[in-house]
Amino acid sequence: MTKRTLLALAALALPFPLAAQHDPAAIQQKALGDGTAYSIVEDLTTEIGPRLAGTEREAAARAWAVERLKAMGFSNVRIEPFDMKTWVRGEESAEVTAPYPAKMHITALGNSASTGDKGLEAEVVYFRTLADLQAAPAGSLKGKIAFVSHKMTRTQNGASYGQFGGVRRIGPSLASEKGAAAIVIRSVGTDYHRNPHTGGTNFGERGVPIPSAAISIPDAENLERIIARAARKGEAVKMKLVLTPRQIGTTQSGNVIAEVPGSDPQAGVILVGGHLDSWDLGTGAIDDGAGVAITAAAAKLIMDAGTPKRTIRVVWFGAEEVGLFGGIAYAKAHGAADHVLAMESDFGADRIWQVDFKLPQGTDDLKTRIANALAPLGIGRSNDVAGGGPDVGPTVALGVNAIDLQQDGTDYFDLHHTPDDTLDKIDPKKLQQNVAAWATVLSIVANDPADLLPKGKPGD
Repeated sequence: MTKRTLLALAALALPFPLAAQHDPAAIQQKALGDGTAYSIVEDLTTEIGPRLAGTEREAAARAWAVERLKAMGFSNVRIEPFDMKTWVRGEESAEVTAPYPAKMHITALGNSASTGDKGLEAEVVYFRTLADLQAAPAGSLKGKIAFVSHKMTRTQNGASYGQFGGVRRIGPSLASEKGAAAIVIRSVGTDYHRNPHTGGTNFGERGVPIPSAAISIPDAENLERIIARAARKGEAVKMKLVLTPRQIGTTQSGNVIAEVPGSDPQAGVILVGGHLDSWDLGTGAIDDGAGVAITAAAAKLIMDAGTPKRTIRVVWFGAEEVGLFGGIAYAKAHGAADHVLAMESDFGADRIWQVDFKLPQGTDDLKTRIANALAPLGIGRSNDVAGGGPDVGPTVALGVNAIDLQQDGTDYFDLHHTPDDTLDKIDPKKLQQNVAAWATVLSIVANDPADLLPKGKPGD
């Protein structure tokens, strides 16, 4: 039998052409020595830096991203713009003025109102938990500064963020409803540096925005001690805040999109990505420069290995931090019709330790192949249902499948939304393990013969 005959017979045995074959093990090994992701996040954080949504720096990041993705060889690179209301930071300071003077390290929360240039001084009312603030009588905080604490715990999967993040997300709105002049919260984080953690808050359509800020955890605990000591003596604690953020009106954000075209347009699109914007205190290395770098580097490895069956669409979402606006805009523009899978990297750059699935019935073999291929990287399969991540969440909600590659988040909330979110916190080897895991999954799903297109509406 000739060599040509053997090749022809081998091709007949394959579910799709030889050109679409990707060896997951070979791609995985190549990824473990690939420096593309680190190069992306290094250049992004160095050349662009902080990328607050809706600002000139986020616009600069989009222009940079288009140039970078084109240079990497991606196709159909473009920006899909959308408008948004934009908030920017101003001056910020805080100090206890009585009975025990103490300066506090503070940062305004996104959408905070301003105290005015002269600041605001008022009595502090302490709440141990968000539930305690919720229970406060209406009008009981009139003219006062609410201070809400909590005890966020360190977890590998970041589960405590869902519980304790409510202090930041809805605490200011609750304080406003109770009549507070301002609110200060213990930073939603797990570190003991004097770095406050910022993040967005929302006053709703009827809420009245008030000055809202987070103080560092050491300062929060000191403030608790001051309050307890003053209470024993029957003294009031007073604080002066200066916060001068402002709303600058409607500006433009956008999603940057790039593709690895597949050989079969009917086989559907795999959506992967992270968010390009960041908060303005650090340089957005782990949140989420790492995520956009990981997903693009993995997609490039597939592209370099040959044309996959399915199209891989890389999206670097805009305006995630301030309201998931990019993810919502993408889902509205593209829907679910041709999407077979959505995946997101937005939990830093530590090692991936677990894979979760949300795939249709009849895909047990696909799940097993993925899990087995990831095992050499130290990644285990769970029984948890994948959610897809914040930006792809609106697309997953339309019925699209999801796979989550769960990163170790034990230390993530030491850095999250702080000035410490900088490039030096990224371990290049751990970043490569992320890329290897992503490339492994993409190499399998992008060429799998199963029909993964959404069937009807979610829940059907």
